[in-house]
Amino acid sequence: MAEQYDFSVLKLGAAKIPSPIKMSKIYGDSLANYVREDECILYDIDVKPGGTPPSLAKNHLLEKAGPREHIYFNPGHVHAGVVTCGGLCPGLNDVIRAIVVTLSLRYGVTRISGIRYGYRGFLPEYNLPTIALNSDLVDDIQTKGGTILGSSRGGGNTEAIVDAIERMNLNILFTIGGDGTQAGALAISKELTKRGLKVSIVGVPKTIDNDLSFIQRSFGFETAVALAVQAVYCAHTEANDAVNGIGLVKVMGRESGFIAAHTTIASSCVNFCLIPEIKFNLEGGNGLYTHLENRLKEKDHAVILLAEGAGQDILTANNEKDPSGNRKLSDIGHYLETRIPRYFRKRNFEVTLKYIDPSYMIRSAPADPNDSIYCARLGTHAVHAAMAGRTQMLISLINNTFVHLPMELAVSKRNYVDPEGPLWRDVLESTRQPLSLSNE
Repeated sequence: MAEQYDFSVLKLGAAKIPSPIKMSKIYGDSLANYVREDECILYDIDVKPGGTPPSLAKNHLLEKAGPREHIYFNPGHVHAGVVTCGGLCPGLNDVIRAIVVTLSLRYGVTRISGIRYGYRGFLPEYNLPTIALNSDLVDDIQTKGGTILGSSRGGGNTEAIVDAIERMNLNILFTIGGDGTQAGALAISKELTKRGLKVSIVGVPKTIDNDLSFIQRSFGFETAVALAVQAVYCAHTEANDAVNGIGLVKVMGRESGFIAAHTTIASSCVNFCLIPEIKFNLEGGNGLYTHLENRLKEKDHAVILLAEGAGQDILTANNEKDPSGNRKLSDIGHYLETRIPRYFRKRNFEVTLKYIDPSYMIRSAPADPNDSIYCARLGTHAVHAAMAGRTQMLISLINNTFVHLPMELAVSKRNYVDPEGPLWRDVLESTRQPLSLSNE
């Protein structure tokens, strides 16, 4: 039986104000339509072996995103805020631009405040001024990497943030960030509700690792893969043109190896892909060193691609945490950069290893066209949802459809590469590495 989820989205109240956006209510007249309140999609379309089709129960349906005929907020009364949190990611400026342009040019909202440097921009001890956002200011920011608002981790003093929201008289807050950001946004929304304040909190999921649950694809991911592929090509050239050359590339992926997996398939020249979801050994008859040596003897070169969170069980445990509460990772890339040559020196086997870590170049790059399109649509749908009075929700892409997703579900668990699923199977087909690099 398919697992059941409650996809109900919280509303601040009845939407009674006619939308200033004029669209058709008639299907078949070749004019763009409003999204009706009862338009939904089915979440689970996968029929497991020996199973039955997924349930059509109400709590298994997701609300479609898009402009409604009636909205909750009077545009002339709205004061909206936009905040970007966490690490940089391609597409942040694209999302900001889409939010501002849709608010101002489609709904006629004139008061839009950019919150500086993440949630700390709300806190009085930092004394950070807001930025007055308008369509002219954001006109070409999509061509630049990073975020015009600045970003930071942490700063999650919920009560102080809500105090600031009250003082600013915000009606809507758009939170652009990953699981920590959205967990913080959920706490902020609950505190607002506790105080009887009707403020719409709508999130745009940003995690370059693609590890938020119920999110088909997070923005910046395609750009990250495209740039990681270029790094892999460089590593392959270095390895191929050296004596027993080894190209070692590390990409983002704290707990989920989606970037590494997709880069492997896209580049078609990775021989060993190492991700956090799958343990591996270095030593032993089935360990990485043995298979790497066999590869070099056969082909004279090899490329290893690893996610930053891979092999953490091999390294000395690091119990420190960053300001967002994430465990600080030990550097698996540097570890292998030193240990692989040491292994081969002991065996009197000459190798030439080149290590490439393009992480910060990727994070700060402008979005590629596919991500730019995606970001524009995410930002636009976030505005439509907020103006219609939705709250405690994210804009998500599920089954290639933009939908409203409760924040509670999105932050309830992480998304991981399934070692038994089709993505990892295709990685193995591409690399032809063993099913397991473990001696267990």
